[in-house]
Order: sequence, then structure tokens, then C-alpha cells
Amino acid sequence: MHIFFSGIGGTGIGPLALVAKQAGYEVSGSDKQSSLYVEYLREHGITQVTIGQATDDIARVHAKNPIGWYVYSSAVAIEQPDAPEFQFCREHGIRMSKRDELLNEILQQKDLKLIAIAGTHGKTTTTAMTIWTLKQLGWDLGYILPAKSSFAEMGAFEEDAKYFVYECDEFDRNFLHFTPEYSIISGIDWDHPDIYPTRDSYYQAFSEFIKKSRCPLLWEDDAVKTGTEQNDNNLIVKRNDEWLSEIRLAGKVNRENALMVLFLTYFITHIPYDQILDQLNAFPGVSRRFEQIASGLYSDYAHTPEKIRGALQLGHEVASENLVVVYEGLHNTRQHFIRDELVHLFDGLKHLYIVPSYLAREDESLELLTPEKLCGLLSTDAQNNAEPATLDDHLKQRLETHLDSGDTVLCLTAGGGGSLDEWLRREFSA
Repeated sequence: MHIFFSGIGGTGIGPLALVAKQAGYEVSGSDKQSSLYVEYLREHGITQVTIGQATDDIARVHAKNPIGWYVYSSAVAIEQPDAPEFQFCREHGIRMSKRDELLNEILQQKDLKLIAIAGTHGKTTTTAMTIWTLKQLGWDLGYILPAKSSFAEMGAFEEDAKYFVYECDEFDRNFLHFTPEYSIISGIDWDHPDIYPTRDSYYQAFSEFIKKSRCPLLWEDDAVKTGTEQNDNNLIVKRNDEWLSEIRLAGKVNRENALMVLFLTYFITHIPYDQILDQLNAFPGVSRRFEQIASGLYSDYAHTPEKIRGALQLGHEVASENLVVVYEGLHNTRQHFIRDELVHLFDGLKHLYIVPSYLAREDESLELLTPEKLCGLLSTDAQNNAEPATLDDHLKQRLETHLDSGDTVLCLTAGGGGSLDEWLRREFSA
């Protein structure tokens, strides 16, 4: 079957396209703009990718080889519900679905048990740790990893595998389409108010996900939020568990993520804890999670207050008082949602640069919070060391000066074409 992936350059759709190709499907796709992820897919054999999503583009692909299934991301459906590709598929009777329907079909056809990683924050790192640890211990796995790493591709299908590791995203309630064998809930803090208008509705969705999992692992405080009680089928973990002291990774958040992976790996493999810890403590990290771009310069995909606090804690662990931050908000809508938490979020930094937010899936009725306006929301302490900036030569020179003086520069970035992350790689990578 020929599957066409819309928004193929996204970190949710692109790895699924890789899995589909390796599972034997013919794969093509489109995206509204080119990006490093699109180039990555082309390098891995998915060469039929059109930049542009007009009717003529998909029509040419369909004429060459009829499309049997059209898979689209939630972002595409939200941003363009009457997109030309949608209209073309409806007119030609092409099966249409979001990514979860295709992945579920692959899991069922190949008799794979799902290991799901869910949560507001820490999903990608925890997913990567799970893949790393199980692979290092000799287990065959299928997986989707929505980040580049030194030890795994972004998507893989293994014919002899029993398990498939997947980051189950709560956005648009996607994670409720799965029935995991095991699941890790890495942490729950209200997010995506466009989907979950109240805190209780967000917690309720996680409660439903936990009930769909045969063996869920979650933190004690998240069990309270979701009304989950300890029983023979789940593990509720204390934040001060004694095994936490045996984990040597940098960053409190990373150590907590690793604790969950330690317990999960033991449940699956029954390998002694000390052998699992040997692998976890050697975890090399993944792209855009405190990833070093150049000496002293890091990129991190932290965009919710809790994720930002975790990244800043790790930054201070590395740099002490010499931490400089560049902040690119992910979505203007989210900046409105978290504006009260932004007030003190960046207190205690040596310097802060705020660049324009990365815009996508926006509520157009909301005022655009420019870097100047975001600076104005900060506490007096933070404002004394903050300034608006743009991705230009002036900012590059300022960052080079910080790096030359021995400061650590942590860039809190969005992703995709034109983002701070791509700018950093272009301007600073060797």
C-alpha cells in the first residue's frame, strides 16, 4: 500500500513514516516548508517529499502511484481543516486518518506490545532512555523516537521484536487511542488549554490513559491528580525513592526519568537493578535535550514552565551563576497561558535574551506577545538582566562574547524551519 504523510517533516509524523517504510509500505509525503528533519528523511530513503501542499502537488504523486492511505498530523487538521490535500483525498476516496490509526494497525498486524511514554514533560528523554537501555541489554525493539540521537534512528521496525516503544502525546487526545502493555507517566502539569480547557479535564484524560494501560508506572503526586490507587497492576513511585541516589546522570529531571526506566526495564527483563543502572548511567542523551551545539552552547526543547525549570536546574548544575539563556517561546497562545508563571521563571540568570516566539496553531484573537512585551511581564530581578533580541548577527556576536568569557549559554528553543534551534546549528555548529 502507498501511504502519503502530510506534515512529514514533523517529529510526530516523520518517524512514523520511517517505521511504515521499514514495515513494507511505500511512503511519500509533503510539508509546508523544508527543514533538517525533511533532509533526514530523504537521507534515509524517503525521497518523494514535496515542499508545498497544493492540490497539484498531491495530484502528481497520486497519478504516479495511487495513494491508499493519507496520514496527517493534528497540527495540519487544526491549521487547515479545508486544506487542498484534504479536499483532494475526499474527492478521490482516499482513506484518511491521524497517525495513531496507522500505528495501531501496524502494532496489531505485527503482534507488537506497546510500551508507551506519556506525560506533560520528559516524554522524549524517557522514550530515548527506554530505547537505549533495552537495546544495550540486547533486546530487539521497534520504536519511534522524535529526536535525533547517536544510538538510534528516529523510527525503526524490527521484524523479530515483541515490543514497540512510543511517545504517546496527549495533544488532541491522541494517547487515548492506544492500549499499552506498559506505560510510564513522566509527570503531569496542565498544558494544551486549547484542547483541555480546565485542569480537571487534563487530569481526567490522563486518568483514562492510565486505566487503558495494563501496567502503568507513575509518580505518587500524579497518582493523586488522577485518582489512581496502588494495586497489583501498577507502580506508584515516590520522588525520594532510594534507588534515585544510584543514578549519576546530570540534572534532577533526567535522574527522575531514569528511575522510571529502571523500574520499567526490570519489570520487562527481570535483569538485576545494578546491571540496568550500568546502562542508564551511560545514557548519552538526545538532540535538543540539553544538547551541546558548540563548546558551552546548548539547545533544549523546553517550552512549558516545568520543562523550563528542569532545563534551568541542569543549566545551573553545569554553570553555577554563569548561566545565560536565550528564550524562544513555543506558540504565542502558550505564552498567554503561562504568562503568570513567566514572572519569576527566569530569576537568577546572568543574562536573558528573548527572541520572537515560534508561531503555529495560534489563536489569532490573542495579542501577539513580542519579545519586548514578554520582557515586560518579568519580575524586576529578571528584567534587570533581560533584553529583547532577534536571530541576527548582533545576537550571534553577543553569544560569542558570552562563550569567550566562559559563560554557559542555554537556548530554550522551538523546532522546525526558521526556529532558534535551526539558527544555532547554522551559525555555531563546526
